[in-house]
Amino acid sequence: HSVQPARLTWLLLTITFTYTAMGCIQSIACNKSRIKRENIVVYDLSATIDHCPTVIEENSPIVLRYKTPYFKASARIVMPPIARNETWVVGWIQACTQMEFYNTYGDIGMSSWELPQLREGLVRAISDSDGVSYPWYGNTTETVTIVGPTSKPSRFIVSMNDNFYPSVTWAVPVSESNTPLLTNIKRDQSFTTWLVALNTTSREKILLHTIKWRMRVDIAVDPTKPLGSRARLMGRVHQDQPRVLTRMEPIPLNAMGRPNANDAQVLMWRPRRGPPLVVIPPK
Repeated sequence: HSVQPARLTWLLLTITFTYTAMGCIQSIACNKSRIKRENIVVYDLSATIDHCPTVIEENSPIVLRYKTPYFKASARIVMPPIARNETWVVGWIQACTQMEFYNTYGDIGMSSWELPQLREGLVRAISDSDGVSYPWYGNTTETVTIVGPTSKPSRFIVSMNDNFYPSVTWAVPVSESNTPLLTNIKRDQSFTTWLVALNTTSREKILLHTIKWRMRVDIAVDPTKPLGSRARLMGRVHQDQPRVLTRMEPIPLNAMGRPNANDAQVLMWRPRRGPPLVVIPPK
């Protein structure tokens, strides 16, 4: 009684077992995706904030600019062979979880960049994607795409960096006057950054690491002084280093898509007297 060659191949395939990293026996013919968290190797995970102070730039009569040190994250990854016609993307997803950004103009009032949904507690986090590569932070060094089937493990590095480099007007943003009246800049912003493997075929997500970091800036300004000698850094000179969590924190659904923080933020003018005013609405 002969078995047809095609059926014989299928039979052999069904009884061919492969050993996974955990030593479990799994059949290739099994429907579930064989990529599991324990099969993905992450090493040389690094998350740092440069050990240098925020730099203040006073070369414009219109705006003060400041440049914070960089948050940097990178990891070397080994993905196991992908048995099927599926595509995996591995990379960084970041969300802003808290933001205070106040620019004070003496006793006249303050301007503040705000994320209304976050401020009102409607969401726990807002995507910090580049606005194009959702859900990813970016699409150059930040992600790697592996198209299956692959016969051997894939080795690669994914990395990202982030800093603040904003402009703050010397004059009250809602006035016609160019008189410098800025007296203080305070910023305190927190982020969660995830290293993730995403199966783009099934939308299955495997979280590999969770990082928490925070950037704080405190600048005192004397607007009566000549341009170039008005501002000085207050408080801490260096930032706290990021924390790599020992547990995995889930990604809030709204941190995976639109809007991102840049599009959602609003510039408010909050005078000492009178109602607040929207200076720059969300995009």
